[in-house]
Amino acid sequence: MLKTSEIKRLIDADLISRRKKYAAIGQRYYEAEHDIKDYRLFYYNADGDLVEDKCRSNERISHPFFTEQVDQLTSYILSCSENPVRAIETAEGLQEHLDAYFDEEFWSEFGELLTGTQIKGFDYLYAYKNAQDRTAFEYADGMGVVEVRAEDTDDKCDYYIYWYIDRIGKNNTPITRIQVHNDKEIYYYVQSGSGEIKLDKEKKFNPQPNVIYVDTRTGEKFGASLGFMPFFRLDYNRKQISHLKPIKALIDDYDLMECGLSNNLQDLTEGVFVVKGFAGDNMDELLQNLKTKKAIGVTEEGDVDIRTVNIPYEARKTKADEDEKNIYRFGMALNSQGLKDTTATTNIAIKMAYTLLDLKAVKFEKRIKKFLRKIIRIVLDEINSVNGTDYQMKDVSIVFKHEMLVNEQENVQNDKTRAETKQIELNNVLSSAQFIGDEDTLKAICDILDLDFDKIRSKKQAETDIDTAANILDSLSVDPAEGDMIEQ
Repeated sequence: MLKTSEIKRLIDADLISRRKKYAAIGQRYYEAEHDIKDYRLFYYNADGDLVEDKCRSNERISHPFFTEQVDQLTSYILSCSENPVRAIETAEGLQEHLDAYFDEEFWSEFGELLTGTQIKGFDYLYAYKNAQDRTAFEYADGMGVVEVRAEDTDDKCDYYIYWYIDRIGKNNTPITRIQVHNDKEIYYYVQSGSGEIKLDKEKKFNPQPNVIYVDTRTGEKFGASLGFMPFFRLDYNRKQISHLKPIKALIDDYDLMECGLSNNLQDLTEGVFVVKGFAGDNMDELLQNLKTKKAIGVTEEGDVDIRTVNIPYEARKTKADEDEKNIYRFGMALNSQGLKDTTATTNIAIKMAYTLLDLKAVKFEKRIKKFLRKIIRIVLDEINSVNGTDYQMKDVSIVFKHEMLVNEQENVQNDKTRAETKQIELNNVLSSAQFIGDEDTLKAICDILDLDFDKIRSKKQAETDIDTAANILDSLSVDPAEGDMIEQ
């Protein structure tokens, strides 16, 4: 088992790793804490020293395009109300079992996983046994997961360290909970601030088995293993790099353009004061008098002239608009600004607007399906073990159906046009019925209405036979009491 000193060393080393540094940047931008927040203004004073300018306006507004794009892709992938994990038709009874595992709670946790994977470039699901003795899964923040291998080249992890800040104690000291998992048990630790890592005394069983069962007759508790490591990692791409990377520079430039424009509007709205023959001692006094008293003293030859300055609005606005277009373009996202009036936008134009988002979703879904198959394999093994069935992976399919905006008015108009077209075709067929015969007329009608001709013909023949039999009975007189038939 890992020593507490090793646990601390592994956590510290993981936090400063290149992968976690990039992940932290993605998390920061998702929370709208952009680099613009640290933007500062400087100037050279009369002595030639570089000093920070704290008098000029310095707006630092984040524009969370990244947040929108991450949530947009997650919602798009999970937009279908139907369970994406589907049993094939020949696997009787399997869908009911799958719905019990892949329920709303699972997809809620899975949505957190998709969001976190885009933000960080990777993220995790954690497996456990729920109160119904069924394997369930919940989201585990990848920033607090440390994979521990005997050798860096090993594919299999020997341990998973999972840590999180439980609460803030006295003097703003964070209380960190630490779990060390293997395939059989869990060790629990606690750490106050940056102090020593100690075993968590609040846990009755430490280490604790992955699963604890209670004998209902004796009340005796005994443990069991899951039989596999409980953490499952989903990667956004092969290098585990956040979706932020291709658009970060564009977002930073957009923040700079928009904040620069705000600063210009605040600093230059009252113009530039040109003062001749100022009677005061220094410029600070001049600025103070202008702001408060709206008056200054000048000599007899002195004067004050206010000159307006043209703000470079058009240039900044053009650059910001270009950045915004490229943010959606290279972020492969849907720019909803172009779909404000869907009643005036055709469905073809809407589909074109979704093209990049759809391409990104399809690419990501390949990794998602590979990840879900690991989960499904565990679920099927448990279903077979409990129910004595023999379901296989080939009995399950994974299908993500995406829903997008549509122009309902255009759909209604198209349906009306198709209905009118069919009506015209039917009228033409019926007007020609006397020339082409009953059977060809029926076949033409079935083609227009997309009906099964053979089935309709069989039904029509059966109705004809019934009519014939009815005509024969009509020609006979039947006495209900005697049951005798008398030919009329």
